[in-house]
Amino acid sequence: MGLIAYALCLAIPTLPVLWLWGRPLFTGRWTTPGWFIGTAGLCVGATAVTWLVGAFAGSSLDPEESCHAAGVTYDSAYRSAHWQEPSRWFPLHNRCNASYDLVPAWVNPALVLLPLLAIGCLGVAVRLAVARRGIGIGSAAGPS
Repeated sequence: MGLIAYALCLAIPTLPVLWLWGRPLFTGRWTTPGWFIGTAGLCVGATAVTWLVGAFAGSSLDPEESCHAAGVTYDSAYRSAHWQEPSRWFPLHNRCNASYDLVPAWVNPALVLLPLLAIGCLGVAVRLAVARRGIGIGSAAGPS
């Protein structure tokens, strides 16, 4: 039941946002700088949610309890030897032992790709804004 409630808590705010974001794709208005700025904002928000999912991975805040709930043995010697890993901001790891990580495998790649996508969208937005103003990158500006 908890998984269904978790999915609903994510889907209820996400679906209207995705609808508002995706509507310009069908109407042809996605080539505006504002759409790319909005997309960059969505990427930043998705990055924050992804980091939270990774930072709080596991069924509880107690790693030993989370490992047992996942059906994996908890190696306290490994955890004490690698005590810095769970407290790092990036890459996110919360290992039960040397071979099992509570953080899903998709979290760290997403934490790299989503900010890069946001930066790319901001770059496209700037380029479109400059092109709309009629200022060419290589043209000489100023009175003749």
